[in-house]
Amino acid sequence: MTDASAADRRGLFGLDGKWALVTGGTRGIGLMIARGLLRAGATVVVASRKPEACRQARDELAGEGGQVHAIAVDLSTPRGCDTLADEISRRTDGLDILVNNAGASWGAPLEQFPVHAWDKVLALNLKAPFLLTRALLPLLTRAATVDDPARVINIGSIDGLRVPEYENYSYSAGKAALHHLTRVLAAELGPRNITVNAVAPGPFESKMTAATFEAHRDRLLELSAVKRLGRADDMAGTAVFLAARAGSYVTGAVIPVDGGISTTR
Repeated sequence: MTDASAADRRGLFGLDGKWALVTGGTRGIGLMIARGLLRAGATVVVASRKPEACRQARDELAGEGGQVHAIAVDLSTPRGCDTLADEISRRTDGLDILVNNAGASWGAPLEQFPVHAWDKVLALNLKAPFLLTRALLPLLTRAATVDDPARVINIGSIDGLRVPEYENYSYSAGKAALHHLTRVLAAELGPRNITVNAVAPGPFESKMTAATFEAHRDRLLELSAVKRLGRADDMAGTAVFLAARAGSYVTGAVIPVDGGISTTR
């Protein structure tokens, strides 16, 4: 590869000088995305409820080079969203990239599915992305320009695109709602030079999915058109594309990253 083509690739996919916040960024898909944004040149802030998880992720990501910050905060409450926005404003005057990834799941048969499973899951998976995006609008707007919009990336799920294989009523309904909220916010924030997109992951190995994978790995591989599970680079690459100049004209999209499960099955 010539120096010119390498420089052009860096221009399309580089994030040098950008600030990014990844909620739920200490494990699983959030950590995959945080690492990808960091490697592309961004200064990355990861947020999670557990202080020890924040410290471990910060130390792990620091090995990649670049600047990493970690903030422990509970985003399931409006106060937590406001607190995180305040903490970000103490570190930077503008936020280029917000990844709303923090989430929870709940599985139970229909007859036993508890009411509090709706409250817990929707508070974190649906209400928090709305409240946090709103709280961070001043910082996103400050970073945004016509040629280089600020980016909001919501992490949905293929369970919000199709009827899920398993009984996760509040999770799948909440992710479908998040996909539509993405479109609504894209229409509202586009004129403010902020793009809003969603990524709908399929099976990626993480702590949250470990039990499902152990019990149903063969079935998940059968569903995939490419006969494999998601890898860290699959998720990181999609997030970097949406965050970089290469994705600046994409907004209101819900992008499945699922090996074809939602489109071929």
